[in-house]
Amino acid sequence: MGEYTAVIKWSRDGATFTDNRYSRAHVWQFDGGIEVPASSSPHVVPIPMSVAEAVDPEEAFVASLSSCHMLWFLSIAAKRGYSVESYRDEAVGVLAKDASGRMAMTLVTLRPRVEFDGESRPIAEDLRALHHAAHEQCYIASSVRAEVRCVPIL
Repeated sequence: MGEYTAVIKWSRDGATFTDNRYSRAHVWQFDGGIEVPASSSPHVVPIPMSVAEAVDPEEAFVASLSSCHMLWFLSIAAKRGYSVESYRDEAVGVLAKDASGRMAMTLVTLRPRVEFDGESRPIAEDLRALHHAAHEQCYIASSVRAEVRCVPIL
């Protein structure tokens, strides 16, 4: 249905490389022109080789799942006549050994809190159904082997 691209750029900038103490800082470039500072996670590669202020792939993975879920949720809520005032998700991903002993993002928990406006507001059962429908539609969640949970804040 479409191709999605990102340009990932890193350079050694004259630093020693073979001692494995090179900087993992790099840049993600997207088609809209935005550049995002990126790095390995300081949990995986210690500082100063990692940059704590940059986005790491594990964080981006969690953010991608959360963002996809939110976009579907907003679309479905609008179609069902609910007016969403705000949406905040404090999503968490867990990096651990999977069943085969490999390091993997083994669990992502979405914890969206949604505020509604207007006369028509979903009750808890409707809210769960909205999140379930969003989860079923999310391309990113459908693309990963990790268990992806959505635990909405009701």
